[in-house]
Amino acid sequence: MLLRLRHLGVAVLASLTAALSIPGPPASAATADQFGFAYVNNPAALPWTPLPTTYQYGSWAPGPVATGGKIGTGRFLVRFPGIALGARGNAHVTAVARDGRFCELVRWYGSGVDEIVDVQCFKAGGVPADTPFTVLWTASSGILPAGAGGYASAQVLSGSLAQSYNSTGAPVSVSGLALGIYGVRFAGVGDPSGAMAGNVQVTAQQPNALPSRCKILRWVTSAADVLVYVACHDPATGAPASGDFTVSFHRERSVYASFAPPKYFGYLATPFGGATNYSYPLGVGANSFGPSGSGIYTVKFPALHVRSTTAQLTAIGDGPGYCTIQILWAQSGSDALLPVSCFSNSGTPLNSDFSVAFAASV
Repeated sequence: MLLRLRHLGVAVLASLTAALSIPGPPASAATADQFGFAYVNNPAALPWTPLPTTYQYGSWAPGPVATGGKIGTGRFLVRFPGIALGARGNAHVTAVARDGRFCELVRWYGSGVDEIVDVQCFKAGGVPADTPFTVLWTASSGILPAGAGGYASAQVLSGSLAQSYNSTGAPVSVSGLALGIYGVRFAGVGDPSGAMAGNVQVTAQQPNALPSRCKILRWVTSAADVLVYVACHDPATGAPASGDFTVSFHRERSVYASFAPPKYFGYLATPFGGATNYSYPLGVGANSFGPSGSGIYTVKFPALHVRSTTAQLTAIGDGPGYCTIQILWAQSGSDALLPVSCFSNSGTPLNSDFSVAFAASV
C-alpha cells in the first residue's frame, strides 16, 4: 500500500490542492478558545461522577470539575463544565488498555453551558466493552504570529471536510485516495524549512457508535505544508473501509493547541526523529522510547510530569494494526513514563510505529 501511495506523487498533491477547503471562522484568540482534557478510570461510573482531578484540566473557571458516566456497554459521556461551544472544534480519544480494546468518538455537543464528548469503546474485533480512556476536546480561532509554532485540525465526515482550523489562516483540504485512505493537507502550518516537525493525532468517529478505527498511514511535508495520509479499517475484518475521523497537527505547542500555559509538553513520532521528537522546555530530541516486549514500548518524557497531565496516541503504518496506552503513565521524579501496547486487528501483540503526545496543565 505504501508503494502504491508513493506512485501517486504529484497527482495526490494536485488533488489535495483542489479539494474542498473550509477555513476557520474569523477569530479572536491565538490559542485554544476553549479546551478540556480528562481521564476516565472507571468506565462503569454513573453520570455525573467526578473524574480523577490529577488527570483533568480545562479552560473553565475554578470550582467545577469534569464529570462523566456510562450510558451503555462501552458508551461513556464526558462533561467539561462551562465551556460549551456545541459541535465546533476537535476531539481525540485513546483507550487505556493492555488487552486490545480501543475507543472512538461518537460526537461532541453543547448541553447548556457544558461541553459533552460521547465515546464508544470496543474489544478487539468490535464488540462493545467498558474501557478506560483519555479524552480531549479543543476549539480554536485566530492566527498565530510567525515563530509561535502551529496547530491545525480537521473533522472529516463522509469523505468531506466538515470543519477545520489552521493557525496560519491557510486552507485545510481533504481528498479520498482509495477505499479507506484519505489525504488531509494542512497548508503552511509546518516547519518553514520544510523539515519533518510536529505531531499528528487521528481518532475514528462513528455517529452511530458502530465499530471503526483510523490511524496514520504516513505523513510528509511539502515546503511548509503538512500532508497526512489517514487509513481507516473495519475492526471486524481488518479490511480497508470508509471512515469518519478527526485529525490534528501541532508543532511546538500542546496537543490541545495552547502554549504558555502549558510550558510542559512533548511529543514523539517513532519513525521520524528530528523535530518530531520535541519537548518544551527541553527542545528537540529530549524524549526517548524503547521496546519492553512484543508490541510493547515505554516512552519517556523527561521533566514533563507537572500538575495535571494527559496523553494521546495513534499508530502509524500500513495494515489494520493499532496502538493504545497500556496503563496510565507513571511518574519518576519529574519524568513521565508512558507504556504503549500495539496490536494486530485480532488483538494479538504487534510491533508498530506510533505518534504520541503528552501535555501538562501548566
